[in-house]
Amino acid sequence: MRSAAEGVGARPVDERRRTDLDRTARARIRDAAVARFGVDGFASTSVRAVAADAGVSAALVIHHFGSKDGLRAACDAHVLETIREGKLATMAGGAGLDTLAALRRLDDAAPVLRYLARVLVEPSPRVAALVDELVEDAVGYSAEGERTGLLRPSRDPRARAAVMIVWSLGALVLHEHVARLLGADLLDGADGIAAYSLPAAELLGEGVLTPAALAQVTALYERLGHAPGRAPSAPAAAPTGPGGEGAPPIPDETR
Repeated sequence: MRSAAEGVGARPVDERRRTDLDRTARARIRDAAVARFGVDGFASTSVRAVAADAGVSAALVIHHFGSKDGLRAACDAHVLETIREGKLATMAGGAGLDTLAALRRLDDAAPVLRYLARVLVEPSPRVAALVDELVEDAVGYSAEGERTGLLRPSRDPRARAAVMIVWSLGALVLHEHVARLLGADLLDGADGIAAYSLPAAELLGEGVLTPAALAQVTALYERLGHAPGRAPSAPAAAPTGPGGEGAPPIPDETR
């Protein structure tokens, strides 16, 4: 017969084991949901389908996440964490970037990319929140990239991060056209993206505009009130010419 002390001592071990099993089941359900939502979308996926993929009961899914919406929130958080950690690891390498390690991380992120490509096109207030979080995370890991010498400093870090996220997410949503035009499968990990990544790296590293053209464009928008880091000001009233007619619009080539 066990003593009372032995019984008390054994209980925390059992509880820890049960907690570990719960965490494992929770992660398995979440990963199954990321994969399933990435194929069928959130609206068309049932809790039972996710449970079947994870090898658990639908009741256990609800036990861990409360509802299908709670499951999606956990998926969004996992996607954000995966991207954030991968980007920070890349930025930490600085000029001595380990490209092979970066490609391995991209392979691991393939389910996340499929998830984003699918859920971004579904109408949901959660999409805006997800994109906002991606932008804020991009501000943070871009700052790390500047610190380590991998990225150039920006006139407006948040605006640059927002544009980069919109470009990246747009490419994911249009991945079928990227495949058609370039032969690059953005949802297939590292093996499928070389035909996309090389011209993208050229755009990011070498740019498109000449320095003189960039200076002209920057000066134009600063004159129009779009100074870096500041929201555009309200447009001024158009000057009037003889007879009260409005001044001619800015020519298209200077907009």
